[in-house]
Amino acid sequence: MAASSGERSRGEPVPPAAPLRRRRIRSKALRRVAAMAFGLSLLVVFELACRLFGFGQPDLQDDPFVGFYDLQPTFVLSGDGSKFEIPPARLKFFAAESFTVKKPSGSKRIFCLGGSTVQGRPFSIPTSFTTWLEIALNAVDSSTEWDIVNCGGISYASYRLVPLMQECLRYEPDLFIVCTGHNEFLEDRTYAGIRDLSPLLAVPQHWLSRLRSYQVYRSLLLGLRGGKANDGPQNVLKSDVDAFLDYHNGLAAYHRDRAWQHGVVQHFGLNLRRLVTIATQADVPLLLVLPTSNLADQPPFKSQHRDGLTPEELTEFDRLLDEAQSQMRSQPDEALKRLERAKSIDPEFAELRYHLGRIYEVRQQFEEARREFIAARDEDICPLRMISSLEAALVHVSDETGTPLIDAHALLEAQSRNGILGGRLLVDHVHPSIEGHQQIALALIEQLAAQGRISLLPDWKSKASGAFKTHFESLPDFYFADGQRTLERVRYWTHGEAEGPEWTSREE
Repeated sequence: MAASSGERSRGEPVPPAAPLRRRRIRSKALRRVAAMAFGLSLLVVFELACRLFGFGQPDLQDDPFVGFYDLQPTFVLSGDGSKFEIPPARLKFFAAESFTVKKPSGSKRIFCLGGSTVQGRPFSIPTSFTTWLEIALNAVDSSTEWDIVNCGGISYASYRLVPLMQECLRYEPDLFIVCTGHNEFLEDRTYAGIRDLSPLLAVPQHWLSRLRSYQVYRSLLLGLRGGKANDGPQNVLKSDVDAFLDYHNGLAAYHRDRAWQHGVVQHFGLNLRRLVTIATQADVPLLLVLPTSNLADQPPFKSQHRDGLTPEELTEFDRLLDEAQSQMRSQPDEALKRLERAKSIDPEFAELRYHLGRIYEVRQQFEEARREFIAARDEDICPLRMISSLEAALVHVSDETGTPLIDAHALLEAQSRNGILGGRLLVDHVHPSIEGHQQIALALIEQLAAQGRISLLPDWKSKASGAFKTHFESLPDFYFADGQRTLERVRYWTHGEAEGPEWTSREE
């Protein structure tokens, strides 16, 4: 008699239902994993093909946030056509600099890009680390003629260095040195795209943008929609810097805006990656330099209370701060108690954090002092010194891209009193002294030696020191007098007392 439907023939065991279901589930899961692995393998193959054939190269030449109109070259041919030089129209921002059109055989050119620190303010190129670097290299390496070209632009931020680097590629560079970070908050820009992007989306978007296959897909999608990858920057800036502080009472332009600050930091990281990419694609080595900040001897330029402070809290805060200031010399312990109580009311008031740093320094609590000095710098409403988030972005890009980094701040801070960088090796809020510039140049030489670009004999530092002394003694007295006058003008500028037109809101 035939077995009924669903029955097994005699002697054939009936498998339990639960293990059968588990096998089916495992089988289905394995098929899904195999399908995903196959899909991912296709993506990997497509990505490799894009890289092999040069498709989908991320277009880091274009800045989605800043563009320029009437952009002028930094260097032009001299009248006799023998050299490139800074034209008179650019001397408001650049110091006089030139180099030969024909690169001498056996010579090497290093282009140093950045702001006024690179230029050597408040003095100029003759005492910048770029000159000390050239002098030392030629003293310790006679096999090569070294030409260091100073491209330090007054108030130049990272986004202005990108077209400058693109121009310098025409002049046969052997190395780029980029020192930037202090000038990111000087000009008016908007960052709506960065502000609106959720942090949960920002990270994956950043990593996706590095894939060639993603760039190809994005270009195709935008093409089908009739769009383009970049509809133009949000801000179109003048060829020359238009800084807030170039206007009289320019400090009035600064208010606490966390969203704008976040946009500035994100844009800074983008610009650093663009600089690294441009140099890498041109096969020109790049060194990054983290610039110096005066922590111990520079009060904040502008302080602002936290949002939501009640009238009663403000009154109490002012009372505590006034009492503490009157007690700082005679009763530092009592002053500290009042400052800490005021900090509990408003930790965002930059001046308060600076006073706390000074008190802790007097008490020889140097770790606490440095923490408060950094907080005072970072809470400064007019951030003319590189803030911690910008420093972190620079270090992150260096690590991420494998680009060598010289931490000039840490270099000079290690030689400072109590391990907190102050006025001995700096002349103002950010600019190194002449000795500070020399120390940076020596650190750069050691980095070049570590990379195998030069060979150093045991007595190289004494040779460099002798060459430094000869050059320093050749400088005329008026050079230093001019530097002191420039330093005074810089101080007026940082306090919003520039001689330009009166500041009025751009929105009026």
